[in-house]
Amino acid sequence: MTLADLLLFAIPAIFLTGLSKGGFGGALGGIAVPLLALATSPKQAVAVMLPILCLADVVGLKAYFGKWDTANLRVMLPGALIGIGIGALTFELLNENLIGLLIGIIAISFVLMGLLKSDPAPRPLQPGRGLLLSSMAGFTSFVAHAGGPPVMMHLLPQQLDKLRYVATINMFFLLTNALKLIPYTLLGQFTRDNLLLSLMLAPIVPIGVWTGLWLQSRINHTWFYRIARLGMLVAGVQLIWKNI
Repeated sequence: MTLADLLLFAIPAIFLTGLSKGGFGGALGGIAVPLLALATSPKQAVAVMLPILCLADVVGLKAYFGKWDTANLRVMLPGALIGIGIGALTFELLNENLIGLLIGIIAISFVLMGLLKSDPAPRPLQPGRGLLLSSMAGFTSFVAHAGGPPVMMHLLPQQLDKLRYVATINMFFLLTNALKLIPYTLLGQFTRDNLLLSLMLAPIVPIGVWTGLWLQSRINHTWFYRIARLGMLVAGVQLIWKNI
């Protein structure tokens, strides 16, 4: 595939990542790797995306600094460590077709999860459930940068206010992505070509983040999520078809 074809998928993937970090609590970020994996190998897609995600985390930090839910993070971060450890130990055992299938399944699962309605009454923080779901998030984040669904399954039933919800997700993934840099380096994921592609795409990140911040209070979230989930569904189906 040519560089032009790669950028055709990469540019919207990076923009949506920044947009998600800027104002939508990770709801759109899960589409990035499925999109990018349509143009390159799944392992290269996750390697290229990690520096981009770290940059997006830092750019979006100022708007939500100190507004996260500390009690949730105390439960979620140990879970992330467990999931990252499992992902690092099993990453070399997974072939690229299997990773592609996993990304596609995660993408479709994300869409299906979005069809579920939140409980009418808020649930309190459940540490055991939170640890389990955060471990799943750490693993799926490590292998496919798709930790959003398990985290949302943990946080949505609590019905936190919007700002605290977004800030908690952003801080969780800022720390999780930073931790992933170490095993990714040890696994040889940061090749010269991968880092150059990440560097080439980096200027799109702040544009996406700033757009997300601007849109947060100006857009009908219901329709925005519907369109995003439709795009993710298509990408997920294509990935499964490609890798079966």
